[in-house]
Amino acid sequence: MSEQKGYRPRFTGMPTLMRFPWAETFEGLDVALVGVPFDLGVTNRAGARHGPRQVRDFSSMIRKTNHVTMVSPKELCVIADVGDVPIDIFSIEKSLAIIEGFYGELHRTGAMPLSVGGDHLITLPILRGITRHRSVGLVHFDAHCDTEGSYMDNPFHHGTPFWHATTEGLIDPQRTVQIGIRGSLSDADQWAFSREAGMRVIGIEEYFDLGYKGVIAEIRRVVGDGPVYVTFDVDGLDPVYAPGTGTPEAGGFNMFEALHMVRALRGLDVIGADVVEVSPPFDPSGLTAIHAATILFELLCIMVEPWARKSR
Repeated sequence: MSEQKGYRPRFTGMPTLMRFPWAETFEGLDVALVGVPFDLGVTNRAGARHGPRQVRDFSSMIRKTNHVTMVSPKELCVIADVGDVPIDIFSIEKSLAIIEGFYGELHRTGAMPLSVGGDHLITLPILRGITRHRSVGLVHFDAHCDTEGSYMDNPFHHGTPFWHATTEGLIDPQRTVQIGIRGSLSDADQWAFSREAGMRVIGIEEYFDLGYKGVIAEIRRVVGDGPVYVTFDVDGLDPVYAPGTGTPEAGGFNMFEALHMVRALRGLDVIGADVVEVSPPFDPSGLTAIHAATILFELLCIMVEPWARKSR
C-alpha cells in the first residue's frame, strides 16, 4: 500500500475531516465539511466545543469506499473541509448569528453542508442558514426530543433547537421523525411539544419492538420524497458506544443499528446533515469520536449520490 501513488500514512499531515482536502472558500464545492466548536448551549457537562478537533483526528481512519454500498464520495463530488465556524465563545446570541451567516453564505454557493459539533443547538442556526423560507423534513437520532422551552430563563440551549425550528417554520413537524428517545424526565410533559406538533416520536421501547428494519420503514414513510435534513446526536447511541457526550442515557441503540439506519436513508433528498454532542473530555480514548466519524462517512455517502445525479 505504501507504494501507491499519492499515499501518505494516516498519522501524518494536517488532520482534516476524513482526510479530504482543506479549502478556504466554498466556491466550486459540492459538499462542504464544517466544524462548529460551540457548546454554550450545554446545560450540564460541557466540552463539545472540542468535538470537531477530536473527530478530525480520529476520522483519519476513514477510507475511500463504503464497504456495503460501494460508494466512493471523492469520485462523485468535489468535497473539502472548510474549517470551523468562527464562533463567539462568550455569547450564545452572537454565535447563533455567526453560524447562520456562515451557512447562509455556504448555501448561496450551492454547496451542501455536512457538519460536526458542537452541542445540538448548532442545528438551529444551520437550518436558518440553509432552509431559506421553506420547511424541510427532519430525521433526528437522539435520546432526547430537544423540543423544550426555556431553561433558567434562557430560550436557547441544546434542549430546544427543534422547538425553535418548528415555530420558525424551518422544519415540517409532520415530516419529522425522532428516533431513540429515552431517559428520566424533568417534567412529565417535557416532550409534549413534539407529539402535539405532529412529530413521529419513536421512543427506545418502541424502537426495540419494531427493530431497526421497522424503524427504517417508518422513517421513510414519515419524511417522504421532499427535502430532508439529518441530525445525529451521539447520545442516541448507548453510552457503551458513546461515553464522550454531555447527556448520556442508558439503554440506547448500538453502532451496527445506527449504521444500518443511516445507510437506509439512501435515495432521500438530503440537503444537509450533522453529528453533534461529541465531548472529548469525557472520552479521551476517542471511541466516541471514531464512531462519530464513521457516522459522518455514512451520511456523506448518502448525500453524494443524489447530488451527483443532479449535477449531471
